[in-house]
Amino acid sequence: MEEKQIRDKKGIQQLYNDVLAELGKHIHINLAPVIPLFENFVLERLLDTWTKDPTDSEKEVSIENGNIQNLGLRLRLEGFNRPGAEPFDITKDLLFKLEHDSYTIGPDKNTTWLEKEYLQRWTTAEYETIATQWGDELVDEITEKLQG
Repeated sequence: MEEKQIRDKKGIQQLYNDVLAELGKHIHINLAPVIPLFENFVLERLLDTWTKDPTDSEKEVSIENGNIQNLGLRLRLEGFNRPGAEPFDITKDLLFKLEHDSYTIGPDKNTTWLEKEYLQRWTTAEYETIATQWGDELVDEITEKLQG
């Protein structure tokens, strides 16, 4: 039986450096029609270094120590400014929740769109699916703000 990869420095680095970067590209392409509606667009990687591992509260939380609990992407669209609509900004996160031997991806800690094992390759279809789901939710939120 093949041994499962557990959360460690290598697995977290691969997610942070490779998976988030590639996912960001897919999201950026999907959001291309929405971006011009705002004055400012920021898509950044997040790294949660403040949530301690409940099994090891002594060790500093870092990629080096392999004990990061959450990472992800944060989108900020600022300055929606169109005649007849109230100006607004919108922030949306995509969260990777890192468990001991797998991780989940979703818009928050309680919603899972995909679960993967560490170092398991992502397919183009998986990148597209997550980027599309996230983009659809964002468009729904923008629509709600415009109707509100």
